[in-house]
Amino acid sequence: MSAFKPDYIASRVLKFLEMIKECEESGFPKHNLYRSLGVNLVMANPPEDQRRTVLNEVWKVVMKLKTPADYICCAEIWIEYPCKHFTRREINTLLGDIIKHMTPDRAFEDYYPQLMSIVSKVLANVHDFSELFAMDKFLPFIDMFQKESVKVDVCKTIMEAYIKKPINFSSTPIPERTHSEGTSDPVIINALMFVCKTMHDSVNALTLEDEKRAIGHLICEFVTKVTFGRDFEQQLSFFVEARASFSNLESVLIQLVHSVNLLATQTNKIVKGNHSRKTAAFVRACSAYCFITIPSLSSVFARLQLYLASGQIAMMNQALTQGDAFFKASISLLSEVPKTVYMDYKTRSTEPLIVEYINNLFSVLLVVPDHPDHGVLYLVRGVLNVIQDYQWDDNADSKIRLFFNVLNLLSAYSQEEYIYHVDKVDSNDTLYGYDKKFLAELNKITATLIEEILDHCKKLAQNGGYKRQAALALEFFNHIVAHGDMTDATMSTLALNLWNLAQKHGHADTKTMVRTLDAVKRKAIQTEGKAYDDLVQKMPLQSKA
Repeated sequence: MSAFKPDYIASRVLKFLEMIKECEESGFPKHNLYRSLGVNLVMANPPEDQRRTVLNEVWKVVMKLKTPADYICCAEIWIEYPCKHFTRREINTLLGDIIKHMTPDRAFEDYYPQLMSIVSKVLANVHDFSELFAMDKFLPFIDMFQKESVKVDVCKTIMEAYIKKPINFSSTPIPERTHSEGTSDPVIINALMFVCKTMHDSVNALTLEDEKRAIGHLICEFVTKVTFGRDFEQQLSFFVEARASFSNLESVLIQLVHSVNLLATQTNKIVKGNHSRKTAAFVRACSAYCFITIPSLSSVFARLQLYLASGQIAMMNQALTQGDAFFKASISLLSEVPKTVYMDYKTRSTEPLIVEYINNLFSVLLVVPDHPDHGVLYLVRGVLNVIQDYQWDDNADSKIRLFFNVLNLLSAYSQEEYIYHVDKVDSNDTLYGYDKKFLAELNKITATLIEEILDHCKKLAQNGGYKRQAALALEFFNHIVAHGDMTDATMSTLALNLWNLAQKHGHADTKTMVRTLDAVKRKAIQTEGKAYDDLVQKMPLQSKA
């Protein structure tokens, strides 16, 4: 039969069946002929009125094969035939017959590759997973994969098919495409939870990172595709169940926190920021879920980022107590950040990551109102204490550059109205109303920071670090000009002293100094400020000659 084209055989399939029946077993086993016929019929379709007859005639013979090897080599090919031409009833019948033949004496253990091929062919042709899991023989068929590594591979195949294939709830065929609408079908959800749990439970201390990553990715895709529409409480219940089921995979826990935060955001969008007692309680429950889940992560930076994100979501939903708890947790965690981290097959310093994170935190803290029981700017003071106690690299100036950004933040705090707000949340500009006591506290912190910065510059000079001193002095000058009050004589004098210090030892870059001077001149023109004009007149530009 291999000498003929598949189309030729398909159009004359009943004649070929008659010839196979009349063949003698002694020369060539009949099951090989039936297998060859099946290969051709998979590649070319027989006439529609003959399809069922062909299946019935062939399977009558195949199901009587007593040797598991002979049986499975035919079943592996013929399973694709009903998948292409019939309904789930016929596929289910064939799967049941395969289970019946392969279970005695645990014959299935010797034919895992063939059984895996059968699963792949079913998944390639059955796109509607509600139909797939409605077949009462499909999951028992999966249970035949007793060897853990093989069972995990089968589960991966199922999940990859689910992620790639569209879900069809109607009888009309739909084109191949990646589906994103998700599912709320309890049959699909329960079956895939079982599949994902099997993959999750296979992870242990010896599992390779790549394997963990692959399994985590598949489970994350499943989690994001389960949606109950506007039944947010049921959605949260599912996330609670998922957290209990997939607690060993960090990537899944991170995804669950993001998904719950998204749920709180969607709630806020629906109520347009006007929470009722019920919706307010729900978003607080979402915050509680995140607050409980985040500490179970091993990655410090993952915890930090999730605390910050969850705090922002809580603020957006006017859950100020929960937001405060997230920010306090993130500040406490900063001291636990290791000095180095293994990333991209290299050991890297974490200082740049810490600096970036703290700067992001500062931008959020501007709109966070002070707690009535904890004093003025207690969160900012907490961050300053962490910065002060942290063991920074002596060859870098990360600590001082963070102080520059704290000064920027304090400048923003001192405005009568802040440059941005969280809707329906009163920030410190509303709470304190530009109060003199509040401004005095800001000035006190500012004076302390300036003193710290100048002491650091002085120590650099003592140790011969003139180049670093010049760079810091110029950077500090730029921060003061951008955010300071130049009408204040003390501030103007400080700026001028820093300008001179940047050039004092001849390490300043002339082009940078010229551009900086031009920027101050433009600022003087734009603001029509006499203070900037006076500063420009006093700013000498020294040459390196």
